[in-house]
Amino acid sequence: MSETGNRLRKLLESPNFDPQNYVKQLSQQSDGDRDLQEHRQKIQNLADETAQNLKKNVYKNYRQFIETAKEISYLESEMYQLSHILTEQKSIMESITQALMSDKDETSKEMQAAFPKETEDLKQRTLTSLLEKVEGGKNIMDTPGRHLVYNGDLVEFDVDNMSPIQKVHAFLMNDCLLIATWLPNRRGTVKYMYNALYDLESFAVVNVKDNPPMKDMFKILMFPDSRIFQAENSKIKKEWLEILDETKKNKVSKDRHKKEAEPPMSPVRAEASTNPFDEVDEGPAGAEESVDLSLEWIQELPEDLDVCIAQRDFEGAVDLLDKLKDYLRDEPATPKVKELKAKVEERVRQLTEVLVFELSPDRSLRGGPKATRRAVSQLIRLGQSTKACDLFLKNRAAAVQTAIRQLRIEGATLLYIHKLCNIFFTSLLETAKEFEMDFSGNTGCYSAFVVWSRSAVRMFVDAFSKQVFDSKESLSTAAECVKVAKEHCQQLTEIGLDLTFTLQSLLVKDVKAALLSYKDIIIEATKHRNSEEMWRRMNLMTPEALAKLKEEMRGCSISFDAYTGDDCWVNLSYTLVAFTKQMMSFLEEGLKLYLPELHMVLLESLREIILVAVQHVDYSLRCEQDPEKKAFIVQNASFLHDTVLPVVERRFEEGVGKPAKQLQDLRKSTRPVRVNPESTTSLV
Repeated sequence: MSETGNRLRKLLESPNFDPQNYVKQLSQQSDGDRDLQEHRQKIQNLADETAQNLKKNVYKNYRQFIETAKEISYLESEMYQLSHILTEQKSIMESITQALMSDKDETSKEMQAAFPKETEDLKQRTLTSLLEKVEGGKNIMDTPGRHLVYNGDLVEFDVDNMSPIQKVHAFLMNDCLLIATWLPNRRGTVKYMYNALYDLESFAVVNVKDNPPMKDMFKILMFPDSRIFQAENSKIKKEWLEILDETKKNKVSKDRHKKEAEPPMSPVRAEASTNPFDEVDEGPAGAEESVDLSLEWIQELPEDLDVCIAQRDFEGAVDLLDKLKDYLRDEPATPKVKELKAKVEERVRQLTEVLVFELSPDRSLRGGPKATRRAVSQLIRLGQSTKACDLFLKNRAAAVQTAIRQLRIEGATLLYIHKLCNIFFTSLLETAKEFEMDFSGNTGCYSAFVVWSRSAVRMFVDAFSKQVFDSKESLSTAAECVKVAKEHCQQLTEIGLDLTFTLQSLLVKDVKAALLSYKDIIIEATKHRNSEEMWRRMNLMTPEALAKLKEEMRGCSISFDAYTGDDCWVNLSYTLVAFTKQMMSFLEEGLKLYLPELHMVLLESLREIILVAVQHVDYSLRCEQDPEKKAFIVQNASFLHDTVLPVVERRFEEGVGKPAKQLQDLRKSTRPVRVNPESTTSLV
C-alpha cells in the first residue's frame, strides 16, 4: 500500500476519529468535485483491501477450525461417559455402605420401599449406557425423570419412491422418540449418530398396509413431513405400534393427573370481607364451570390438527380452528381456556409455517398462479393476509424469472421478443387476475401488487434490452420490438393496470442511445457518398427498377413522377435519392420509438441529418463552374427543399402531434438558393 494509503488507514483506525469533522475538513480543503471523487475512491480501495484481508484470514485456518471442532466434540463425549461411570460407581459405594451399617430387618424394609426407585434408576442407567453409544446425544438425559421404554433397529424408506434410505436405531422414551443413524466408521464405543428427537405429542403413528415386497412398515406423521420405517418382522412391528400408542396415552394421562394434583390458588376459604374486589375474584371460578371443554371434539382437537397438518389437509385444519373460535367467542378466558388456546396456537404456528413453505419460491413453480390459491386462501383465513400477499408475489416473481430464463434465444430477434412479451405479459395478466380474486377483500394489498408490477417490468426490460439493444440490432428491428412490447403492455389496461409509463421510462436510455447511434451512421454514410458525388442523373437500366423506386418513394409519401424520364432515367443524383430513402426510413423508425422524453432528441437528430445534405448542395453550387451541372444541382436543391422537407415536417407532426418548429426554421433558411458568383462561402 502507498504512503498515502497508510496515512489514511492510521487516521481511520485512530480512537479519536470523528467522521463529521473529517468530512467537513475534507470538503473545505478540496478544490472541487474531482478531489472528492479521488478521495472517495481511495477510501473504497481501502475498504476492499480490508475485506480481502479478512476473507484470507478466515479461509487460512478454516480446515484447522473444522478439525479442532471435531476433536472437541469427541473429547466432550468421552468426558461425559467418564462422568457417568464415576457417578454410577459412587452410587454403588453408597448403597454398599448403607447396607453394611443397617440391621437386617431395616435393610429388608428399605429394599422393599426402594424397589420402585431402583427400578426407575435401572431404566435410567440402561438409557444412559445406550445413549453413550449415540454421538451428539449427551444432552438427552438432562431432562429429569426421562427413562427408556423400548428400542430397536429399523430401516427408513423414502416416502416418495419407497426405496430404502438408511438403517436407524430408535429409542422410545417415556416422553419422546429418538432416531439415530448407524455410523459406517465407528469410533470407540460410539455406534450411532444423532438424527432427530420428537416429542410424543408432536407426531402421530399410522400403520402402513402390507403391499409385498413392502411390508412390516409404519409411518410417523409430524411437521413438516413424514417418515416411514420398516421393522424386522410383523411381530416387532406390532410391538412398536402397541408400545408407541400405550406410551403416548400414559404421557397424556400423567400430564392430566399432574395438572389435577396441583393445589388450587386459594385452598382456604376466605372470611367474609367488605372488600369489593373479592366478588370480582369469584367470577372466573363460576365462569370456568360455564365453559364446557369436555366435548370429545375439543379434547381431540390438538391431535386432529396434527393429523390435518401432516396429511396436508389445510382446509380441514382451518375449519377446526374456525369452529373453536366460534365456540369460544363469548366465553371468558379461564385457565383451562388459556391452556387450550396455548396448545392450539402452537398448531397454528406449525400450520402457518407449512403454508409459508408451500408458497416459497423453492417449491415447484409449475401450475401458474392458480397453484398458490389453496395456501393463500388458508393464510388469509388465519389472518395472515399481509404475509400471504408478500409470499404470493415473491412466488410469482420467481416463476416469471424462471420462465424468462428458460426461453431459448433462437432465430430472429423479433421472433424472440414476440415470445418474451407473450410469456411475460400473459403471466402478469394471469397474476393480476388471480391476485384480484384472492385478495378481493383486502384492498390494502393492492399497493403492494402495483409495486411488484413495476419491479417485474424492470426485470422484463433487462431481458428485452439485453437482446435488442446490447446486441446492436438495426434501428428497424429495435423499433418493431419496442412496438410489440408497447402493444402487449397496452393489454393490461383491460384490468385497470396501466404500466405504459413505467415501460417507457425504463426504455428511454436505450432508445435514446439507439437513435443517436443510427443518426451518426446516417451522417457518416451521407458524407461518404457526398465525397464521391459526380452530379449525374440516375440510370436504373430497367423499367422494373424504375417502378420499384417509384413504389418506394410513394411509400414515403414523396411525389416522384415529375423527376422521372421516358426511359429509365431519373433527373436526380444518386446521392440525393439515397439520402432521401435513408432519412425517411430513420423518421419512420424514430416515430415507432418515439417517447415524450425523446422529443427533442429525435427532432435534433433529423435537423442534423438534413443539414448535412443542405450544406453539401450549397457547397457544390458555390464550387461548380459548369452551367449544365449547376442547373442540375439547382434542380436537386429544389427537390430537397420543395418536396422532401415539407413531407418530413408533415409526417413528424402527424406522428408526434406537435409542429416541428426547428425543421420549419431550417427549411426557411434554405429556401431556393441564389448563389453569389463572386463568393465561395456564403449562402444567400
